Amino acid sequence: MTSTALALKQSSQLIGAPIGSLEAYVERVTSLPVLSREDEVELAERFRDEGDLEAARALVLSHLRFVVHVARGYMGYGLPVGDLIQEGNIGLMKAVKRFDPSMGVRLVSFAVHWIRAEIHEYVLRNWRLVRVATTKAQRKLFFNLRRMKKNLGWLSEDETHAVARDLGVEPREVREMEQRLAARDLSFDPTPADEDEGVYSPAAYLPADGADPAVAVEQAEWDDAASDSLTLALERLDDRSRRIIETRWLAEDKLTLHDLADEFGVSAERVRQIETQAIRKLRSFMS
Repeated sequence: MTSTALALKQSSQLIGAPIGSLEAYVERVTSLPVLSREDEVELAERFRDEGDLEAARALVLSHLRFVVHVARGYMGYGLPVGDLIQEGNIGLMKAVKRFDPSMGVRLVSFAVHWIRAEIHEYVLRNWRLVRVATTKAQRKLFFNLRRMKKNLGWLSEDETHAVARDLGVEPREVREMEQRLAARDLSFDPTPADEDEGVYSPAAYLPADGADPAVAVEQAEWDDAASDSLTLALERLDDRSRRIIETRWLAEDKLTLHDLADEFGVSAERVRQIETQAIRKLRSFMS
């Protein structure tokens, strides 16, 4: 078992224990180590071939931070973030169960579909309730007005004022709730025919494709890998070449060719030649 997988196993008991708040949970899961591609494949194969539940647990734990990232993209629906994360975690577990490492894709890319699907279902189940009645007065109107209108059509002006007086609200609030109750339910994911007719869809207000968290996580992992690779490549350069690259390209306050020429007692053109050779070596080390 690798050190990363071992660390995840040791953390599993902590995650399962009472944490106390959403902030503490998020802090805990974001502190868990991220699996390398090799560790991920090894664990996925153990779960697929041997039914190793500890391997599946490690895969789930290492991706909990990603579920939090996805769930936060749905905060505009007025639903508890903790519930969104919980639903996303269910999707993650379904993804781990179905993940095939031989397909050559990372689990984070495969799992985003399942995580979003579970969150979408949760939003769908709660969309109508959230939009129809959000305040205490609206909830009072929602339940009472529905009961009153069972045997009535649209309320007349006198009936509206009578209902408002009986429920202790403004006539304007009665009219608004009456309109909400009369509105038909809409498909969360409309059919192509619905879209052609210009039917409004809540799904259109979900995170844009360009903000795909899977892409963001993959890019972050690639940047981390590139940074590690660059560090190792720099260590293979001689001291002078490394000094020139670091001060010319990596330092916040960069030095000029003439500054380095004075430091090493050579011409600026010679510094430029050394810099060019060092960059060529770095590319070969990192390829």
